[in-house]
Amino acid sequence: MMKNITCVNKVNIRPLQEEDINKVGNIERVSFSSPWTSRLFYLEMKKNFAYYWVLEFEGKLVGYGGYWKIQDEAHLTTFAIHPSYRRRGLGKILLFYVLEDARKQGMKKVTLEVRKSNFAAQALYEKSGFKKIAVRSHYYHDTDEDALIYWKTLD
Repeated sequence: MMKNITCVNKVNIRPLQEEDINKVGNIERVSFSSPWTSRLFYLEMKKNFAYYWVLEFEGKLVGYGGYWKIQDEAHLTTFAIHPSYRRRGLGKILLFYVLEDARKQGMKKVTLEVRKSNFAAQALYEKSGFKKIAVRSHYYHDTDEDALIYWKTLD
């Protein structure tokens, strides 16, 4: 497991802790139309195959992301940067960190689903080397929206 990362640009990435759940839940609610509950984040933290990280910018928790370790594959389960902190490169920093952690855990590939309408997330993933490989029809039940499935091989 990777250690905390602190950069000169006032970014700190560290494992999600119980005391972070309310802040993560707030970001989740302003980021997604069908947000995870705080209870779900708590339950996810307890899984021995789940790895979750938070990103702090200038001392404030502004993002989070995590994955499930399934054999030699990582499934990126959730990822968000607070809307007020987007377009600053923070998502790219956090995504790189999460992917590097998965690689160090022995993961060979990473997969994720993203809403068909979430063009900003698609751009981030594609710039990070993910390839769109399929569509899951009607995946998001709150809007009946399709999900795009992405895969990336970790080197």
